[in-house]
This record gives sequence, structure tokens and C-alpha cells, in this order.
Amino acid sequence: MYQPAITGSGVFTPSQTITNDELVAAFNAYADRWNAEHAAAIAAGEVEAKAHSSSEFILAASGIEQRYVMDKSGVLDPGVMHPWLPERGMDEASVMAEMGVAACRAALDMAGVDAADVDAVICAASNHERAYPAIAIEIQQILGTGGFGFDMNVACSSATFGIQAAADMIRSGSIKRALVVNPEICSAHLEWRDRDCHFIFGDVATAVLIERDDLATGPRFRVRSTRCATQFSNNIRNNDGFLRRTRKGHMEDRRDMQFMQNGRKVFKEVLPLVSQHIAGHMADEGVAAGDLKRLWLHQANKTMNDYIGRKVLGRDPEPGEQPNILQDYANTSSAGSIIAFAQNSADLTPGDTGLICSFGAGYSVGSVIVDRVG
Repeated sequence: MYQPAITGSGVFTPSQTITNDELVAAFNAYADRWNAEHAAAIAAGEVEAKAHSSSEFILAASGIEQRYVMDKSGVLDPGVMHPWLPERGMDEASVMAEMGVAACRAALDMAGVDAADVDAVICAASNHERAYPAIAIEIQQILGTGGFGFDMNVACSSATFGIQAAADMIRSGSIKRALVVNPEICSAHLEWRDRDCHFIFGDVATAVLIERDDLATGPRFRVRSTRCATQFSNNIRNNDGFLRRTRKGHMEDRRDMQFMQNGRKVFKEVLPLVSQHIAGHMADEGVAAGDLKRLWLHQANKTMNDYIGRKVLGRDPEPGEQPNILQDYANTSSAGSIIAFAQNSADLTPGDTGLICSFGAGYSVGSVIVDRVG
């Protein structure tokens, strides 16, 4: 048995941002246009008028202040309200591969490892650009890694499930190194015309390099233990493929084909599920609350994270103990906990213990306990 360790991490951040004020202006213009078009039905009581959104509502509901996106022009157009992502040619890199490669290269550079020395690429994300060939194999080809690649999808928990899969392969000796990459174009499956969720998601890509601890040459995080769990629920669902409404000429208007969630049920059911999962994982590994230096949680909602932090630590988290990046990135699905880890881990010292946790549709929850080394 070999010991796996996270030796590098990388984040690709799109160049375009949408602030809450920008988003609200576009949504309210859309709502006014819709209400005018349906004025007679609204007056007859047949349909309800669309209410305005506000920056204050968004911040209070989520803790989000802005989000990064691959295309803001379509999202902010009241007549479109979704990103424009032109279809790429067969000889061009896919959008997800392009994002993922950038994050992978950053992780490889951090670890000081050549792509050719990587044995596996796992593309773990919520929304894949196509069914096949696998995005992971495309990333493998562009980077020039060896071995194999495959895609996996466990919604917002994809990153931690991918880490477990890679760590298990390293433990068994079947591979020496793996890249787990999470390119998330959440803007492509969000319903931007729904006041209850139009502010939730942003785009990003993250990657971690996991390798045998005895091969690592610098500071790293040994993967002490991983744990995953699922429980079926329809309370968070997306029935569509990836880019149906993001290209000109594809304007199907079925609300049930985009991201949907029953927020109240999600809060009620997911919070205890995640808290109990983390507590059980820590107990089985002999990790007490006082042993945890840092919690890198899924970045879905600030209230949810604050609740989980209090349950896990038995008190309100101190500043820096449970970093949030939600205010800047919004919910980036599987990538959120990895952004938090990549941006808030360099200050830990040898012997420090932390926990990465993601959770989401499925329901799914994955946790990774790591120890700082070197």
C-alpha cells in the first residue's frame, strides 16, 4: 500500500465578472418586459407577475457579491438571459478542456511535475460538454499525460469523489500520479430568468495533482482518509444536457430542463446529512474538533457553511478556520471546496490537519482528511 498526497492545486478563473448590481439590472429589465407581454393574463389572475430581484436580497440569501463567467453578454441581455458559447469545430479544444488544461498546468507547476509523468486524468464535474469522447481524454491529449482518463459526475461532490478514486488507485499501486480536474461552466445550466436562483452560479475550473507521497519533492498534504456517501433526492435536479440554450438557434423554453431546486428541503435535509457525515468520518479517524486547523467546505451558501462549521467545531469558526470564497466566485459546484483549499492552505504548517468537504445533488457528500507535510 502506498500513501497518496496532494502536491499541487490550480485554479482557472474566467476574465469576465457579473456583479449583483449588473445581474439585478438585467433580470429586472427582463421581468418588466415579461410582465408587459403578459399584462392581460396577470390582470385576469391567470399568471403571477414576476417580482423584481435586488442586490440586498441576493446577498442576504446567499452571501454572493459577484460571479465569474465565460460569457456575460448573453446573460445580461434581457432578451437572451443565458451565455453565448459558440459551437467549436472538431479540430478545436472544447470549452471544458480549455478551462481544465489551464487549471491542470497550474497544479503541475506547483508540484514541479511534468505532465508526461501523470498516469491518469479524472474530469470530475457537474455538467459535461458532451457524452463522449470523455473530456478527460481530451485533456490528457492536450497535456501529454500518459495512462488513461475518464469523466465522472456526482454533481457538486464530483471533486471529492474524484479525489477518493485517485487516492484509492495510488494506494493500490495501479498508478503513481493523477490529476483530478473540475471544469465547471455552471452558467450554461442555470435558469437566469428565475428570481429564486438566478444569482447562484459562476464558472471556474480547478485541479489537484495527487501522487505517491514517496515521490513528492516539496510541501504537500497527505491524504489520511476519504469518505463518500449518496442518498437519492430530486430536490436538486437538472434534466437537460449541457449547452442546449447557450447557442444561437437553440432556444427551447422548458423550465424543467434547467437547474431546479427546492431550497427549503435542501437546507432541512442536507445540513444534518453533511454534519453527521463529517462527524462520523472524523470520529473513525480519531480526529477531534480541536485537531482541525481548517475546514474547506463546498461553496453553496454562506448560511449553510456557517451552520456546518458550528456543528463540526462545536462553536463559531474563528476567522480563517472556514474560508469562504462564495462572495467572489458564487457557487461553482464541484470546484468550490477546491478553490477554498487552493487559496487558503499555503499558511498551514507541518502537522496541521484539515478537511475538504463537498455536497450537493444526489444527495451526495464527500470528505477528505489531509495532514500538512513538509
